[in-house]
Amino acid sequence: MDPSQLLKGVLDLAVLAVLREEDGYGYDVLRRLRKAGLDDVGDASVYGTLRRLYNAGLLTSYVVASDEGPNRKYYALNEPGRQRFRESTDTWNSFARTMSELVGETR
Repeated sequence: MDPSQLLKGVLDLAVLAVLREEDGYGYDVLRRLRKAGLDDVGDASVYGTLRRLYNAGLLTSYVVASDEGPNRKYYALNEPGRQRFRESTDTWNSFARTMSELVGETR
């Protein structure tokens, strides 16, 4: 099974989960996802997901000056984003239970 295909389906939820813990800028979100074990996540996928979630009204953003280069655009979860996170978490948990039962039955 190709993990990158699974990741495409859950990247929105993963990004929302990371931002639920703490606001973050693009590379920070990417680093935290990889630290959590999603090693195959690509830079462009994360940046695109952040833009899409922002455009969908699920994130807010603000700019912070950086001592190490250009200003950083931080993203934060807003109330619609928290609601989407809760809904997506319920969907994921239901799906994971179903798959665990199916896989368990085939042993």
